Amino acid sequence: MKENMEERAERLALYIIENRTTVRAAARKFGISKSTVHKDISERLPQFNRPLYLQAKEVLDVNKAQRHIRGGIATRNKYRGG
Repeated sequence: MKENMEERAERLALYIIENRTTVRAAARKFGISKSTVHKDISERLPQFNRPLYLQAKEVLDVNKAQRHIRGGIATRNKYRGG
């Protein structure tokens, strides 16, 4: 993904907003690291598109608040064999 970093940040933000997805899922979809997704969304995007950043941040904040629940479900499924 050797493209303009601003373009990539916008595409990531739109993907996260439209699909209400996690950083991990966005990183997998775009073939980049989670660190790059974080950097693009939290550092690069606010510099040139603040409204889009605020929308993406809202989705990521919801995901962050729910991650302990998803982790618990994953652990339960692991030990139940399901």
